[in-house]
Amino acid sequence: MRTGGPADAPATLALLDAAVAWLVSLGRTGQWGERPWTSNPKAVERTESYARDHLLRVAEDGDGHPVGICVLAEEKPEYAPAAGEPELYVRLLVTDRARKGTGVGAALIADAIQQTRGRGFGLLRVDCYAGDDRRLVGQYERLGFTATDAFEVEQPGGPWPGRILEIRV
Repeated sequence: MRTGGPADAPATLALLDAAVAWLVSLGRTGQWGERPWTSNPKAVERTESYARDHLLRVAEDGDGHPVGICVLAEEKPEYAPAAGEPELYVRLLVTDRARKGTGVGAALIADAIQQTRGRGFGLLRVDCYAGDDRRLVGQYERLGFTATDAFEVEQPGGPWPGRILEIRV
């Protein structure tokens, strides 16, 4: 695990493109759509700004290849309600789908908890897609998070259902 930066934006984008392709192969297009992440200039810019402006944590394999990325920020997204206390917020979590089930995501969340404690904060929050069968919400709950606020983000194809989750550290 290491701290990344702007040079890790291409690897982050590659992981996101692979995750979108994996979701599409499962017929689960509600979360991130059907097109590669890199086909959306706004999504590319957001990803590059995450790498530049926030804490980017990179999980690597034994050969130094990125297998997961977690972006942490002290600022919440605009759609999230205020926490009322200092927090770290997971802005992005993506893992190599070829390593599904190997604990990469859990390791990134454990690292995020350590980063939260290291700043003297008692709260780590994340939001995720809450549509379809709420499988992603359940995954975060298995990692120790508690679901809190539901929200929707208006999009051209209809509202995107989300859920905020938190963990006390």
